[in-house]
Amino acid sequence: MTYDDERLVKQVLAGNDNAFAYIVDRYKAYVFAIILNICQDRFEAENIAQEVFLQVYRSLHQFKSQDLKAWIGKITVRKTVDNHRKNLKYSREGQFTTCPDFSAFSVAYENTNQERDNPEELVLQKEQRQRIRNVCTKLPKIYSRVVEKHYFEGKSYREIAAEEGIAPKTVESRLYRARFLFREKWREGDL
Repeated sequence: MTYDDERLVKQVLAGNDNAFAYIVDRYKAYVFAIILNICQDRFEAENIAQEVFLQVYRSLHQFKSQDLKAWIGKITVRKTVDNHRKNLKYSREGQFTTCPDFSAFSVAYENTNQERDNPEELVLQKEQRQRIRNVCTKLPKIYSRVVEKHYFEGKSYREIAAEEGIAPKTVESRLYRARFLFREKWREGDL
């Protein structure tokens, strides 16, 4: 922690609200960047940033002489992830009905994005993939097998056709039907 940060924290704890305004000014771009990296919704990011600084203010008495920027960053990540989970809960309750394209969570996607995504984003992606897999297990077997093989194992239509003993066009039509059924079950909240 820099001398400046340490002095500001002491001033805030002594009741100087101007010192806290200076902390907000100093770290607002940092907080906003973290939030936008996770949620990518500018309006939502503004709301979360307000919650973050409110939490920082409330918790400042618990702050130990460590890196203030890192401490604020941890609070920011927690608040953003909590907000994202809350939105997913509302989604499952039917207030929001966004249905993911489970092709985005295929083997290829998992392998290419892991190097550049932050750990929080990877956790959220893992949770989303698990929810998608749960819905896929509720599909009839003829559909869930081709979905599993194509999207999660990364197999081509021809490979699946050879394994299942069917024509590649049948694989294609089963995947089409599976996507339709998947969207229905997702909207029903059949998780």
